Amino acid sequence: MVTLEMNLNILTRDLSLYLENQVKVGILGSGVGLSLVLGFSAAYAFYYLSVVAKKPQLITGGEKLCHFLKAHCPVVSETYYPTFWCWEGRIQTLIRPFITAKPWVEYRNELIKTADGGQISLDWFDNDDNAHYPDVATRPTILLLPGLTGTSRESYILHMIKQSEELGYRCVVFNNRGVSGERLLTPRTYCAANTEDLEAVIDHVQEMFSSAPLMAAGVSMGGMMLANYLGRKGRETSLRAAAVFSAGWDVFECTASLEKPFNRFLFNSYLTSCLQASVNRHKQVLEKLFDIDSVMKAKTIREFDERFTSVMFGYSTNEEYYRDASPCLKLKSIQIPLLCLNAADDVFSPGHAVPVEAAKQNPNIAVLLTAYGGHIGFLEGVWPRHNTYMDRVFRQYIQAVFQHANQLVKL
Repeated sequence: MVTLEMNLNILTRDLSLYLENQVKVGILGSGVGLSLVLGFSAAYAFYYLSVVAKKPQLITGGEKLCHFLKAHCPVVSETYYPTFWCWEGRIQTLIRPFITAKPWVEYRNELIKTADGGQISLDWFDNDDNAHYPDVATRPTILLLPGLTGTSRESYILHMIKQSEELGYRCVVFNNRGVSGERLLTPRTYCAANTEDLEAVIDHVQEMFSSAPLMAAGVSMGGMMLANYLGRKGRETSLRAAAVFSAGWDVFECTASLEKPFNRFLFNSYLTSCLQASVNRHKQVLEKLFDIDSVMKAKTIREFDERFTSVMFGYSTNEEYYRDASPCLKLKSIQIPLLCLNAADDVFSPGHAVPVEAAKQNPNIAVLLTAYGGHIGFLEGVWPRHNTYMDRVFRQYIQAVFQHANQLVKL
């Protein structure tokens, strides 16, 4: 409480000095307008500091992982101060793609073949000029998985690469089939439940750099796919550790949240149209097996999945697909350290569906839950053009994993 009062006093004092120099009081010099502004600002500052700015909840299934994170990732114990003028989840979600900068990253593209005759596009950031790990063979590598319709050009992926670049790490972005400009060679795309392509990519990266430590980070649907993969593989993975950000844990709850009238208007319809646009780009290949006209008439993600995704991957019903795609059902089988960052006000993955109780049962899992932040938002600072809270969590965690690997083995 003392800290809160000090922060409030400092904020009010600074605001008062600013307004005294910048705001004109009026002809009569009564100061009423200034008093109202100061009063409102003080009230808003009090609300922000007492209700909005909070330390995240850190939920772990074991004391060792908890101590590891607190020792090497101090951000997990620090108060998260969302951008004061856009702290609400839906606003953060909407604003982030437009306000955050897109730093330039030069990739080296690689197309790898799959067992069914398809191809996967990988974008490599080799980081050969770094002074920390000049040896290509042993340079730590991070596999990045973008969201539902995302690619290596998403701002959150670019920021992760810039964080990795400063630390000397190599990155490779796994673009799902057909989303990154490459041709779709077979009538198959991707979904959160099917991890065959991800397994092929991990095996390929490990084969190329067998002496380099490897970890992975997935965002939104990329995080769901990564968590599902970890749940299926257990110890049989070459990944040293993993992180997921804004993952949808229970697909039934995710779709229900997105189908609420306001969320449907803001997010659901747009994402459905993005999925349909991807299908339309590869119509010549996909129309051999699917009723494209029916797919293009879908109004929601659920309808799209019913007519396309669940059919493509051989599920008898869409409910069966949604159960298989929900990572919350596989957490108990994860056998490597996994850090999960979610915001309680994420409309894509609502706070009540974050698997807190399941995480408590597995010593390899840590859930970091903020009160605010939205979906891949986590904006902070007055003008959040650059690093977000999510970027800071990512940076500290990957550095901890690679620099203190011996402590992770003991979990």
